[in-house]
Amino acid sequence: MTETTPRPRSARKGGGRGKGLVVERLFTTAGRHPYDEVEWERRDVVQTNWKTGATIFEQRGVEFPASWSANASTIVTTKYFRGAVGSDARETSLRQLIDRVVLTYGRAGRDNGYFASEADAEVFEHELTWMLLHQVFSFNSPVWFNVGTSSPQQVSACFILSVDDSMDSILNWYREEGMIFKGGSGAGLNLSRIRSSKELLQGSGGTASGPVSFMRGADASAGTIKSGGATRRAAKMVVLDVDHPDIAEFVQTKAREEDKIRALRDAGFDMDLGGEDITSVQYQNANNSVRVSDEFMRAVEDGTSFGLRARTTGEVVEEVDARELWSSIAKAAWECADPGLQYDDTINDWHTTPESGRINASNPCSEYMHLDNSSCNLASLNLLFFLRQDGSFDAERFARSVELVITAMDISICFADFPTEAIGETTRAFRQLGIGFANLGALLMASGLAYDSEGGRSLAASITSLMTGAAYKRSAELAGVVGAYEGYARNAEGHQRIMRKHAAANDEIRTLHSADADVHRLATRVWAEGNEIGAANGWRNSQASVLAPTGTIGFMMDCDTTGIEPDFSLVKFKKLVGGGSMQIVNQTIPRALRAFGYAEETVEAIVEHIAQHGHVVDAPGLRPEHYEVFDCAIGARAIRPMGHIRMMAACQPFLSGAISKTVNLPETATVEEVQDAYFQSWKLGLKAVALYRDNCKVGQPLGDGKEAKKDQQVEAPTPVVEYRPTRTRLPKSRPSITTSFAVGGAEGYLTAGSYPDGGLGEVFLKLGKQGSTLAGVMDAFSIAISVALQYGVPLETYVEKFTNMRFEPAGLTDDPDVRMSQSVMDYMFRRLALDHLPFETRSALGIHTAEERARHLETGSYTPSASDDQDDFDAVSQSVDTAPAGRPVASSAPVAAAPTEVAESGAGAATARKAPVEVHSSSELMESLGTATDAPMCFTCGTKMRPAGSCYVCEGCGSTSGCS
Repeated sequence: MTETTPRPRSARKGGGRGKGLVVERLFTTAGRHPYDEVEWERRDVVQTNWKTGATIFEQRGVEFPASWSANASTIVTTKYFRGAVGSDARETSLRQLIDRVVLTYGRAGRDNGYFASEADAEVFEHELTWMLLHQVFSFNSPVWFNVGTSSPQQVSACFILSVDDSMDSILNWYREEGMIFKGGSGAGLNLSRIRSSKELLQGSGGTASGPVSFMRGADASAGTIKSGGATRRAAKMVVLDVDHPDIAEFVQTKAREEDKIRALRDAGFDMDLGGEDITSVQYQNANNSVRVSDEFMRAVEDGTSFGLRARTTGEVVEEVDARELWSSIAKAAWECADPGLQYDDTINDWHTTPESGRINASNPCSEYMHLDNSSCNLASLNLLFFLRQDGSFDAERFARSVELVITAMDISICFADFPTEAIGETTRAFRQLGIGFANLGALLMASGLAYDSEGGRSLAASITSLMTGAAYKRSAELAGVVGAYEGYARNAEGHQRIMRKHAAANDEIRTLHSADADVHRLATRVWAEGNEIGAANGWRNSQASVLAPTGTIGFMMDCDTTGIEPDFSLVKFKKLVGGGSMQIVNQTIPRALRAFGYAEETVEAIVEHIAQHGHVVDAPGLRPEHYEVFDCAIGARAIRPMGHIRMMAACQPFLSGAISKTVNLPETATVEEVQDAYFQSWKLGLKAVALYRDNCKVGQPLGDGKEAKKDQQVEAPTPVVEYRPTRTRLPKSRPSITTSFAVGGAEGYLTAGSYPDGGLGEVFLKLGKQGSTLAGVMDAFSIAISVALQYGVPLETYVEKFTNMRFEPAGLTDDPDVRMSQSVMDYMFRRLALDHLPFETRSALGIHTAEERARHLETGSYTPSASDDQDDFDAVSQSVDTAPAGRPVASSAPVAAAPTEVAESGAGAATARKAPVEVHSSSELMESLGTATDAPMCFTCGTKMRPAGSCYVCEGCGSTSGCS
């Protein structure tokens, strides 16, 4: 996207300055502002707490592009618009928000000599605006909170603090953490400098309290602070080295509290997350991680002892069995998901500035790892935007987009405010950045690649390598324009060594198809060019890339998947413009099926199956070898733990920092399996890993069912009233329809009798010769269905149960409305649905006539024929449009009901249906389909959250438990 003019030789190693950047257009058109290229509309944003019914936010008439989803516009309005609601100072349009941020960046770039001319600065602003407007990327949340406002312009989401072995330092830690939480960010630190409870205090000779005791005060502080003006709860990380004498106590802190939660719950206290009594337990506001060394891991491998060392003298104060300590770590993680592990030697082996200090800790989500008292601002690109219609990845456009974004991120450090002077000094001296991506899971699925496959990992590794290579190449070019980072001269040898390690790791990628080969080819070239430029200029940034959770900003970009994660589930809960919600099937699924060459009829049948069951197992017409492409984080075909770990290992060598991700294990996983996952993560070169075993924590939301149970226990017994169904027989003479059919060459007759006032009352299916076993079974089946219909069992129930049932005979039929059938049962109940169910009901089930499908392909919406019930149709009328890069969006054309947003014409739209009233998120939707999901309730709106990296994000209001 951008190029630099030639630099003088004096720009070597940051010693001189060259001319500014010449910015070329990639997305924009000269003479036309990006705002003029999109269609805008006004929307009302109203948020309620679904539990209490209270309105928690309301702003009407906000302006967004018509292509933006209801969720994206809601989250941006509630989280990022500044000014008091109802006042003239309140932002009311996405234009105001983008201008507030982009124009601030543009001014800072001009003031600090980044651009060759005023024209280049303007192109930079227009390109950045276009990309934000079209959801190509997003900055991290603090940028949207603070930039361009009267508040301190804190741009970083991630902070690392430090604490020393003194009371002054410990109390200062509490204060600094509080200020960071208040600004909308998270912080982590290593407590290992604090002397252990096995050591004496200096002077008095008394015994020290140890770091775990001081964790209590910090935990209580974090629990009372909501960051960013009620944006989200405080996010924090505490780390302890494995050789600290108090390591055993640290490992058990949260596991012991989990035992306390169980006891209090059994005594009748409300111990759900967000419950009234959960605050009585400790250590619940931080992620805990043990920093393990290669020495310790080898002791575990060899079964030898390991020494715990005094903090004051470094002497070994206790020898422990390495495997016993390892087992206790795994058992605690098995019990309560803490502690995670950070692999110290791996982390510091990839450290660009070793002469300035070790890397001791990370931010709360474990993706940012650098010097103490430092910060990192993040930005993430939407990978699905770069997937072309032919299935190839637009590597060139992606690399040039990275160059523009990393330039903007570096500019932000020039004007940014920081919560402490120490953090400000370190960040300005080392200029740590964290570019990353989102939507990897959706990209792989749309490309027809399984997440847990060599092909999927090869493409992910190639993209990650290209991203970091392009970022560092631009960083080297910026060093020639505005100088290398201050700490570069001291760390030049170490920095160059890491650049060579990245390039060498890129050479180890083995591509498997044309898509990843093209990306890898460009990545190889970019690394070579960037390292050559860096050898002359140095680099502007000590760190360039991480993979963050992308929770709230993922919603801002309308991403299906967050960060490096696979798809959460194949069925989604989608909020609609104008109110209401819909259950839809992930729209990357039809795209993947078409890439495999499936016929449209088969695509539609597969999508219908997914809508009903939430998975692809036994989907009609889907070949078993393609099942793996649709594997998700949860559900019937959940990705195995090592599938997550191997994907992390594929991308880790191409990241300056680490990866925010939680590896999910089934409830049945053993402590030994936890040990193996942690051990394999070390072997595969990860910098950090966290595990979560389903249902391992008591403090999970149990929903209204639990409350009802409590109520039932205190209510007095009530008389039992028994209701029995009544059979309504058909009259002697009744109307009926007889349909002849052929399924896969087998012929038969279907007779359906109705009540005089309408409503199906009996069915008879004739298939095979009279007196045969098949004919007898069909007669018995028909009688059973008929009697049940007369007792009031809805036909819709049978249609849901028997459509897509698969057995021979199956295949083509002679019915134009049901061209393919998976069995006689499948055909029978599709035909009955078409003849006897209203349009709304069967449309929700994905069953349409040939005429309706034809109109849908022509107009992008299903329309009923004259015989259809118009009121039924109006309730589910769909409008479809297409956004850049094929992103599905709602049309701005008026429709009878509130406009819904059903992505892509075809199979996906056929499965859109109203979401159950008790469902408020994708997690709850999956639970309604029988798949349990462990996640907390949102503190703001009460909606059940879903995982995003090692954090959680709320689909209702965008709140996160993390720091990005």
